Amino acid sequence: MAKFLKAGKVAIVVRGRYAGKKVVIVKPHDEGTKSHPFGHALVAGIERYPLKITKKHTAKKVAKRTKIKPFIKVINYNHLLPTRYSLDVESFKSVVSTETFEEPTQREEAKKVIKKAFEERHQAGKNQWFFSKLRF
Repeated sequence: MAKFLKAGKVAIVVRGRYAGKKVVIVKPHDEGTKSHPFGHALVAGIERYPLKITKKHTAKKVAKRTKIKPFIKVINYNHLLPTRYSLDVESFKSVVSTETFEEPTQREEAKKVIKKAFEERHQAGKNQWFFSKLRF
């Protein structure tokens, strides 16, 4: 079977707390690990999407509405729906690892780096589909 769940692939979570949220695969583990003996991936996703802005919004309102709340998680492949889209993960790939999940402070630091990367990408107007809320 071809390995198509590679780093940078955008997927949709279909089960659990983050069901319906878009994620990007940071590190795939096809064979599993000792702690997670099944195929899974370390993912970074958007918990709260940015809102629409219009010309009449003030700078303060625009800044507030373009904020993104990210999350990082280990997700089973069975709970991911891959899409045709991909995203560059080089800016935050080094921060997310299996050791990141052991310490809460490391987890918070990783989320801050991911938030910064996502917001920069959103401001630049790149990967618009990834930053839009799924309508279903």
